[in-house]
Amino acid sequence: MTMLFDGLDIREASSAPVARANPAAKLAVATVISVALILTVDPVTAGVALALELAALPWCGLSPRNLLRSSWIILLGAVPAGLLTLFFGVDSGTTLLGMGFVSVTQGSLTSAVAITLRILAIGLPGVVLLATTDPTDLADALAQNLHLPHRFVLSALASLRLVGLLAQEWQTLTMARRARGFDRGRYLHQVFALLVIAIRRGTVLATTMEARGFGVDAPRTWARPSRFSRFDLLVVLGGLGVAVAATAAGLLAGTWNLVLA
Repeated sequence: MTMLFDGLDIREASSAPVARANPAAKLAVATVISVALILTVDPVTAGVALALELAALPWCGLSPRNLLRSSWIILLGAVPAGLLTLFFGVDSGTTLLGMGFVSVTQGSLTSAVAITLRILAIGLPGVVLLATTDPTDLADALAQNLHLPHRFVLSALASLRLVGLLAQEWQTLTMARRARGFDRGRYLHQVFALLVIAIRRGTVLATTMEARGFGVDAPRTWARPSRFSRFDLLVVLGGLGVAVAATAAGLLAGTWNLVLA
């Protein structure tokens, strides 16, 4: 859990061009690419999208180490999904491996590769968004550029700010357990204790925000203006270009298929 929180580090990425883009632009890029990949499950489209995303990482300011620290949870979901599809997916084509009720065919292998690449390609823009964006800047962009309700925006901002506190609480609970001689086992108790702490903090924070007028349904002002520049438009067009190029590659290869059909 601590690794997940520590991976969201914005200090190194602050000087990179894409990192300095408006958070609304980065969110738009992640949305456009995700929609393009959700429409199809094929290795060519997902592979081209992932390759283009990796090629753009130098402009995002994420080092390989920070990238792995931030995206390990995506790998944790992509690899098991690919293996399950490989061994238990729908069989088609030539049988490559047969072990009783488990078999690997050309169709299941292709589907496994497509699923793995698809999850990685959808998750990587989100990782870049979270690892290169300050939560306050994201909230400013959501409220001022996308005109989302301020109650939702401020609630999301408060939740993001509490993530770091929960990581500290987890470390405190771990040290307390070690001091009491519980080095192994009983992790369920520690998770339950963290859940209780989170509920208490959330209740106190909600009451405090309500007392300070955050729940009032009235026009709000914002301390820091969030501007959408021409460079931000170029970032969005770049994301759109990735989606179009990946879809075109799948169509030309004959592997693109509409999953909604």
